[in-house]
Parts: sequence; structure tokens; C-alpha cells
Amino acid sequence: MTKEMIEAAHWSKVTGWRWKNFSPSEMASKGDGSLRLSVDAMNRLQRLRVRLGSPMLVTSAYRDPAHNRRVGGAKSSYHMRGMAFDIRMDNHDPEAFEQAARAEGFTGFGYYPHLGFMHIDTGPARSWGTKFPKRERRFAPEPTPEKAKKVAKEGTGVAAVAVAAERVVNEAAPLLSDQLVTWGFTGLAVFGLGIVVWRAFRSGAE
Repeated sequence: MTKEMIEAAHWSKVTGWRWKNFSPSEMASKGDGSLRLSVDAMNRLQRLRVRLGSPMLVTSAYRDPAHNRRVGGAKSSYHMRGMAFDIRMDNHDPEAFEQAARAEGFTGFGYYPHLGFMHIDTGPARSWGTKFPKRERRFAPEPTPEKAKKVAKEGTGVAAVAVAAERVVNEAAPLLSDQLVTWGFTGLAVFGLGIVVWRAFRSGAE
């Protein structure tokens, strides 16, 4: 683990910034605007962002000592060493987030479900606070190639289209509002009715 640091008296003066998903201003102390960060910790944070594939809202990174005292931080807080980050959990599943953070080498975890964020750092292995309650899965899994092939093998024509359409709606339902799901089912019903009318018309014409 490298001990290289990136430092600036104010975030606007920083040079050599390397992390595309984060800015010096959001990582700087909310007190005097200074910046002091562990390059190793920032590298791990960037890899975590890539692994998760979704934005990470950092509410606290580096803290100058005076600001750390004002917010009631620990006297030896790793925020003052540029090795800690507080991340909002609004758009993350906390359990999956923690697993990903551990995989990227974060070792310190603080849980603050009442405030909506998780603390992660690269200090000694430890944890504190009460873990976030498990959340209901909100997102449907991406269809696998195997599943797509299975649907294709179920046949062609109207029956197969109906089966495929039902699968699409069922799998997409967790991503849609209740109203959009209602519209989707209504659309399928109209589609089916249209086919029945078309077949009746063709039969009469023949």
C-alpha cells in the first residue's frame, strides 16, 4: 500500500488529479477547503465506483482538524488522514455496497442508517453502528442469453409473441411505475384483441 498523498491548501489549487468520477471540491474539507488525501484510498474509491457502476454521493472525505472537531469526529478520525469517506446509501443496496467495498480493500465500516450513509476507510479492520436493514430488491435482473434462447424455443407466431410479451412485462414490472405497468397490460390486451379481429376478417374474406 502506497503512502503517497495528494495535498493542497485549497482544493482549487490541486494539481495532478487522477480520479474521473470525483472532483477535488467534493473531496476537500468542508471547513477551510483544504485537501489531503491518500492516493491509495482514492484509487480504491475509484475502483469501487467502477465496480458498482452507479454514482457515489460523498458527503465527507478529508476534514481539517478544526472542522473535524466541529462535526464531532473522533480525535484520531481517518477523515483527517485522507483515508475515509462517508457515502450516501440512497441509490445503493447497503449490503451489496459493503461487499463491493470490502472487495476493493476497504477495512473500516461505520453504519449510520438513521442518517442514510455508510463510512468506509482503509484503516484497521473494524466496524461500528447498527447495520442497515435489508432492502427489498428494486431492480429486475438483466435477461441472460440462455433465458432469451429458451423464450425463442417456445415457438413462433401469436402464442410465442404473447408468451414473450408477458415475460417482458413481468420482468420489467419492478422498473416501472404502477401506472406504466397498467398501461402495458392494457396495450397487450388491445394487441391480442386486434389479432383476433384481424383473423376473423381474414377468415371472412377467404
